Amino acid sequence: MADIADLANEQADYHLQVALGRHKRQGAKPSADFCVDCDDSIPLRRQQSVPGCETCISCQELRERCR
Repeated sequence: MADIADLANEQADYHLQVALGRHKRQGAKPSADFCVDCDDSIPLRRQQSVPGCETCISCQELRERCR
């Protein structure tokens, strides 16, 4: 019988696999040149380090805080 730590580890593993799958799918498309939220340009360094990104850093931080 699984204890609470085992259940927590299973949940964490599940969420990790979902996130990795999402990341792989996003990697198939190019990063946006301009943020879809504020229309500011996305720095080339961010575009290269986060394949498939659609938002600038500020808007991404705001999205993550609002989740």
